[in-house]
This record gives sequence, C-alpha cells and structure tokens, in this order.
Amino acid sequence: MAFGWVAPASKWGRVCNRIAWVLLIVGTLLVVAGITHRSILMGRPPVGNLYDTIPFITAVAIIVLAFIEWVTKRGVCLGLAFFLAATGMFLAMWYEQSKGVDPMNPLIAVLRSNFWLATHVITITIGYAGGLLTAGLSHIYIFSRVFDIDEGDKKFRRFMTRIVYGGVCFTLFFSLVGTILGGVWANDSWGRFWGWDPKENGALIIVLWTLVILHARMAGYIKEWGMHICAVVLSILVTFSWWHVNFLSIGLHNYGFTGGSGLKAIWTFYVLETLVLCVAISYAINEQLSQKKKKLKSAESSAG
Repeated sequence: MAFGWVAPASKWGRVCNRIAWVLLIVGTLLVVAGITHRSILMGRPPVGNLYDTIPFITAVAIIVLAFIEWVTKRGVCLGLAFFLAATGMFLAMWYEQSKGVDPMNPLIAVLRSNFWLATHVITITIGYAGGLLTAGLSHIYIFSRVFDIDEGDKKFRRFMTRIVYGGVCFTLFFSLVGTILGGVWANDSWGRFWGWDPKENGALIIVLWTLVILHARMAGYIKEWGMHICAVVLSILVTFSWWHVNFLSIGLHNYGFTGGSGLKAIWTFYVLETLVLCVAISYAINEQLSQKKKKLKSAESSAG
C-alpha cells in the first residue's frame, strides 16, 4: 500500500493495490482459520477469555474495513486495515508472552453457555471492533488535515466524515444489542439484570457516548471536526471497557483479570490519544478563528 501511494493513479499504483488486496485476503483467511481451529479445539465460540477477543476483534475490523474499501475504492480503508491487523497480531503475541501461559484455559462456570457466548459476547466485541476502526478513520482525517495531506479536498473530508458517522452507528447498534443481551444473561445467571459492574458500566458508557455523538451531529452542535474529535474519545472509552476494567480487580466479570506491564501500555495509549485530541482541538479552533477573520476582512472591504 505504501509503495502504491507514491503514484496511485499509475500502473505501478494499481499493481501495488492488487498485491495489497491479495495479501490482505490471505492474512484474513489465516486469522479466521486460526480462530475457527481454536473454537473447534475448545468446543465453544472464540470469545471465552480476554486473549480470545484480540484476534476476533482484529478479524472483524479487517473484514469491515475491507468491505468499505471494496465499496468506496478510495485506498484509505485498505491501508487502515493493514495497520489494525498488524497492531492486533502484535497485541495478541505480547499478551500471550506477558502471561507466560497457554491462553486456551477452560471457561469459568458462569461463562459455560455457548448460546450466550455466541450472542452477547460476540455482539459486544463486534461493537468494540466498530469503535476502534471508527477512531482509526478519524485519526486519518485529523492527520490529513493537520499535515495538509488532503490538499484541501472537501470531497475527501466529507467522505471520511460520512464513513465515521456510519462507524458510530455500527458501534452503537452492536454495543446496545450486546449490552441488553448481557443484562438478560446476567438476570439468568445472577438473578439481576443490572448491577453497575465495571464491565457493564464500560459497555453503557460506549452506548451513551455514541448516542451523544449522533444526537449532537443531527442537532448541528458538532460538524466535521467535532465528529472526528468525538470518535477519538470513543477509542479511549472502548479501551477502558475492553481492557482497563480488567485491572480494577472487582466485579463479577473476573474472567479477564490481568497484570504486568499491561496497565502502563493502557495509560500510554491514553496519553497518546489525549495528545491527538489536543492537536485536533487546537487546529479546529485555529481554523475557525481564521475563517472568522477572513469573513470580517471581506465584510470590511465590501463596506469600504
């Protein structure tokens, strides 16, 4: 993909794009085959513990981005798919090595329900994947604006904003359905629909934040910059719900507790995302002030 970006409209660019597609398809098939093989060996859906969710979320993000790329043919989603795929695989390898044990551990008693694993857990993890890939698209928008990579192309900016809007809707749908299914499962297993468990709170936060984004967008409170800034915040909330709650050592969702250097990695991610937010907000404010100055100058010149 990187070699193709040198001259995307040339024959060289088209050849690189086709090679990239072949590599992405082969890599996706390998990940899906590994997930399937793992599920067959364990006799359950591929989301029984925290490690399981990493390759699963990676595969979902790749497939969704590949579909968007196939429909839009802009090259943006294909490049992001490779980045998220590599990140997911390295994260899975790091997790396995840091734990020092085989992650194919048996399920705890409360999770031994293939029906609920195949409905609630898979649905909620698809929501996590949607939030992360949406934030990834917003990062591309922000960096392209800050470094003037898009060269002021308004069509590209609108295109990215529409995709991110769709990604937020995708995240809301699966997160909301997964949260409701989790409540039904909790009522069946623990005798209560909701207990303000950290994992439950994390899922609820994602649902509420995506609702805030959509309502603010429809009401006109946020425009392009606001949409993408809110999507970056979504990546922080998804990381908190997916990973950070496992370090709190409380709650009934104790199948994912972990330790070691993972907490430092999470805080590093928070810091990096906060820096991206600061840059984006500063640039957006500066851009608005520049536009206001231009309007004032044009109004003064016309009045003069």
